[in-house]
Parts: sequence; structure tokens; C-alpha cells
Amino acid sequence: MNAPADAPFRLTQLSHGGGCGCKIAPGILAQLLAATPMRNLSKDLLVGTEAGDDAAVYRLNATQALVATTDFFTPIVDDPYDFGRIAATNALSDIYAMGGHPIMALAIVGMPLAKLPLQVIQNILAGGESVCAEAGIPIAGGHSIDVLDPIYGLVGLGLVHPDRVKRNDRAREGDVLILGKPLGVGILSAALKNGTLSAAGYEQMIAVTTKLNTPGTALGELPGVHAMTDVTGFGLAGHLLEICRGSGLGANVRVADLPIIEEALHWARQGTVTGATERNWNGYGNEIRLPAGAPAWQRALVTDPQTSGGLLVACAADTEAEVLAEFRKQGFDAACRIGRMVAGHGVSVE
Repeated sequence: MNAPADAPFRLTQLSHGGGCGCKIAPGILAQLLAATPMRNLSKDLLVGTEAGDDAAVYRLNATQALVATTDFFTPIVDDPYDFGRIAATNALSDIYAMGGHPIMALAIVGMPLAKLPLQVIQNILAGGESVCAEAGIPIAGGHSIDVLDPIYGLVGLGLVHPDRVKRNDRAREGDVLILGKPLGVGILSAALKNGTLSAAGYEQMIAVTTKLNTPGTALGELPGVHAMTDVTGFGLAGHLLEICRGSGLGANVRVADLPIIEEALHWARQGTVTGATERNWNGYGNEIRLPAGAPAWQRALVTDPQTSGGLLVACAADTEAEVLAEFRKQGFDAACRIGRMVAGHGVSVE
């Protein structure tokens, strides 16, 4: 599933990586942040860089806190409109992952003007605007530059009650782990770039990556939801490790329980992966325990970089039904329990 036959270019060929797969590798990022510590100089900064959370949260008053985040990347698909939709959906996800609701966005635009027709760039912007309209917010401004690789994303701003912020470092032993979207976006993007992805597989990828993680707002109201994040470029294992490290716990995950995009499972078994998969494993593989003799595709699935992936929720066992009901109510039919938080450290995949 590539660009239309009359298109003189493929967006995915204009950059070396795409979507959240072009994130800086987790190991390198940790070194960068260690060398440049960011200090919290305000008692009203409720969430900063301390736990690698999804967004910053700043208390405005007793009932409101500002959620601020930014996310942008290079093309993961060839269709300009779809690229804009995916990038915008991914950027707003961080607000929902904190339990908040978005109020406005600013556009981040970097385009190679010598390579792309203006109509293509306009279609990218239109795709992003359509998602913000679906979320009920305006794109109120932004910034644009002329660069070598196409880049698009948003600064997202939202609101949340200060007492209902859902951090990624508050999970408790015994919590159930629930994943809101199926895995495999990175694998499908690799198949797309290889020219082997089917039309049905492309439709599956677009359906997942353009679905706003709106259940996060309602989940923020539930006391039994202890921790929440979204699964993006570091893969399921990487983002679950952030919950584990911050909470001082370990996690058990069952491969048989993981929701997986149908065609992604096929390509995973064929060995189709992104370069970011190996970078992820090199960055945190020493904290992941796989069964002896586990096939390579299982490791690929848990380290696969997800662009605009699902919410990962750690909640009390007696809240599981309520969390799943909220996902179902909002059309997240793939949402399911995938494991549990346990004493110890690291992630055990069974």
C-alpha cells in the first residue's frame, strides 16, 4: 500500500526512519538526560522529568492543572493526509495518558520545500487539523521551518484536576495490566516501507494509529487506576519498564494475552522488523526475561515501536471490569488484560 500511482514521491523514502520508530534509542536518551539534569524549581510542577512520564503537569489552582506535551516525527506512511492524522493523534495521546483532556494545540512543521509540492504539505496539515477537530480543540498556531526531512507534530495542551493526575510511577503490587490497542504498528510500517504490506494491513494500521486515546480522561476519574502511560516508540516492554522502575516493582506479561494486529503477527513471524526494534532491545533487553527458546517474533512484538499506540493501565483487580467497560464504550474492542504487577524488578514475558 504505497503512494497513489501518479504521485512522484513516497513520503517514507524521504527520511531514514518513521513515526515513533525514529525516537532516540532509550540507552542513548538516558545518557543524554543524565548529563543534563533538569531541576524542578517550582512546587506547582507536579510532573516533570523525574519518571520519564508522558507530559509535564503544572498546577494552576486547586482544581486545575495544565498538561503540556510535544510530539513530532518523520513520515510513517506515504499518504500525506494519513501522516498528519497519525502524528496529531499520537501527540494528543500524552494528554489522555495523564488522565487529562486536551484544550488546544500548536503545530510543529518542518518540510523540505524543494522536494514536496505545497499541496502535499497542505494535506499533512489538513490531516492534523481533522484529528484536532475530532478532539474538539483548535490548532491555535505553531512554527514552521524548511528542513531536509519532513517533520510534523503538535504541542498539546490540556487540563486535569491536580488530584487526578495519572502518573506512570504509581503502580501497586497485584495491579492488573490492561492494554487499550493491539500491537504491531512498527512491524506493519516496516512491511509498508518494504512494499509488502497489503491494502487490508494498511487499513488496520491506519485504524489503530488514528484512534484517539480518549478513554484516558474517564480513567483519570477512577481511584482504582493507579498508573497509566501510552505505548509508543520504546515498545510495550520499554514503556512497561518505565512503570516498573518508577513504582519499584516488576511485571509479568503473557504473550498469549497480547492483542496483536492480525497482519502484523504474520510479518513478525516472517522476520519483518524495524531498526528501532533492535535499538530498543539493546537499550533495555537486560531487564526483560523471555522463556527459554522463545521464537524471535515474540521478542520483536514486545520491543516493536508503536506509533500512536494504546494506553497501558495499571489498576486494582476490582477496577478491571470498570476499566475494560470504559474502553469498550469508546470502541476499543481489542482492549484486554495482558499481565500483572509483581514484587521484584524487570519484565517477565511468559
